[in-house]
Amino acid sequence: MTPSERTAQSAVLPLSQRRVEDVPGHWLLARLGKRALRPGGTAMTSRLLRDASLSAADVVEFAPGLDRTATEILRTGPKSYLGIERDPEAARIVGELVVAHGECRNVDATATGLPDASADVVVGEAMLTMQTDRAKRAVTGEATRLLRPGGRYAIHEMALQPDHLDPAIATEACRGLAGSIKVNARLLTVAEWRALLEGSGLVVDVVRTAPMALLHLRRNVADEGVTGTLRIAGTSCGRGTCAAACSTCGRRSTNTVTRSSRSP
Repeated sequence: MTPSERTAQSAVLPLSQRRVEDVPGHWLLARLGKRALRPGGTAMTSRLLRDASLSAADVVEFAPGLDRTATEILRTGPKSYLGIERDPEAARIVGELVVAHGECRNVDATATGLPDASADVVVGEAMLTMQTDRAKRAVTGEATRLLRPGGRYAIHEMALQPDHLDPAIATEACRGLAGSIKVNARLLTVAEWRALLEGSGLVVDVVRTAPMALLHLRRNVADEGVTGTLRIAGTSCGRGTCAAACSTCGRRSTNTVTRSSRSP
């Protein structure tokens, strides 16, 4: 990709007019050319979607971002796809991608306006971590409302380990991450994620964890390929953003698949 092509690409990204210092971490990485923005990488995303059983399902994706997961969802052959994206530019990008198979609406995941029991699967990646505790409950409550009996809610988020982590250490980790990615992130332990989901009336079926290594070399080669990895490295170091981006690493990623506990 030439410098002019990179400039044209970044110009259409959400928050493309903001200064580097003011851009949330995930959009900064996207500006640098990173396409796999999920904490556990593409391998964890693929595993999540397999666990959620998307084939012939009505699928709703919360916060699809820049379409990477939407593309993989469509490959599984769902009956329908609907993206729910709060950022208007991101909603436009994803909407153009899925137009032949579904749509992406510019609405909030806490109030989608969709009918009760209208989805077989709700997917959400790397968005609950960045919400307050109250917003987390609102999003998971909305996901539960949308699910048909036996439907699945599949999430891929960041987690702190171990479950008995000192609260002071957890608070400091959240502060450090929030300062780095410019988003008021609230990380949970695996046990706290489970409690959140069960509190919304869901049954936790599957939990998987993996290292959170967004910018580690091996993960980037696996997610972006050799050419993509070299492009990201050249772009980020050229703009002096390596330190800020790398400081978002070091936690763990967790996949959780739940199902609606409502009777048919």
